[in-house]
Amino acid sequence: MNFNATAIRWRSHVTLRTLYLLFLGQLLSFTLALTSFSSSFIADLGVDAPVTQTAFTYFSLALVYGGILLYGRQRIRVAWYWYLLLGFVDVQGNFLVNKAYQFSSITSVTLLDCWTIAWAMILTWVFLGTRYSLWQFLGAALCVLGLGLVLLSDAGVGGGGGSRPLLGDMLVIAGTIFFAMSNVGEEFFVKKKDRIEVVCMIGVYGLLVSVVQLSILELKSLQSVIWSTNIILGFVGYAVSNFMFYTLAPFVLKLSGAAMFNLSLLTADMWAVAIRIFFYHQQVDWLYFLAFALVVVGLIIYSINEKDPVPIPVLENTSHNIQYQILDSENVAPRNESSDS
Repeated sequence: MNFNATAIRWRSHVTLRTLYLLFLGQLLSFTLALTSFSSSFIADLGVDAPVTQTAFTYFSLALVYGGILLYGRQRIRVAWYWYLLLGFVDVQGNFLVNKAYQFSSITSVTLLDCWTIAWAMILTWVFLGTRYSLWQFLGAALCVLGLGLVLLSDAGVGGGGGSRPLLGDMLVIAGTIFFAMSNVGEEFFVKKKDRIEVVCMIGVYGLLVSVVQLSILELKSLQSVIWSTNIILGFVGYAVSNFMFYTLAPFVLKLSGAAMFNLSLLTADMWAVAIRIFFYHQQVDWLYFLAFALVVVGLIIYSINEKDPVPIPVLENTSHNIQYQILDSENVAPRNESSDS
């Protein structure tokens, strides 16, 4: 009887929204796999420029979405220092994880990247008031178990522990803390403010922080690079795939949250294996398919047991509430009419 009631409840929760969210999550995961593949490819070519890699992404985000904001003549709805903080933590997350590829294998980096889930759940619980049910924790556990299986399957393919694996592992764990802060901050803004504005400001302030940071840390490294077609293609591939990642991320964050966002990204390693199979004609064993099934089941369990999000408190400016305005005469007219009356 309980089993039938649970089955009925699950069927009632599996809606088009759930399927749409799962699809977006996997599309996002695939773009992350392309980004990781490009970053690992650049590191294998002997290029050590983790900040420069993401600087091109931030530039493209600022250019494209900044153009959209200027065309719409929109005023910024959030104080600049919040976006500066968001850009800073996002740059540090990308820098630390990309730097880790210089010392550790792609398998180890992907495994330790799971820590972002734990940090995101803690931060959303504390700062956004998000509450998770036992079913959601079960779904998250299944996702992590599935990732463990695919990494076990991937061990013979990914191979190699890297030159300094312990240092690489420490960099990844530190990077996940910054990624979690970035994800939670972005979730806050996209749920209360404008999605286009958030992505644009991440690009603007991310580029600003990146330029300052690479001028301090990477100028000598860039000067020593002997540019080739493969290196240029690696940078282009990273920038394009990362641009798509930042474009799709706000949709998942707004529909669900940082926890579901990071759970969806667990399948990125599976997509990375699929990419290696396609390009290098390598094979995987049966654990790969079992792992993919476990992660999908875990995502479904988590998403169908997700409650309506708790209202997020409104972020206020220090002087006054920042309102969304269109810079045209339509905003002036009502005030003139009221003053005449």
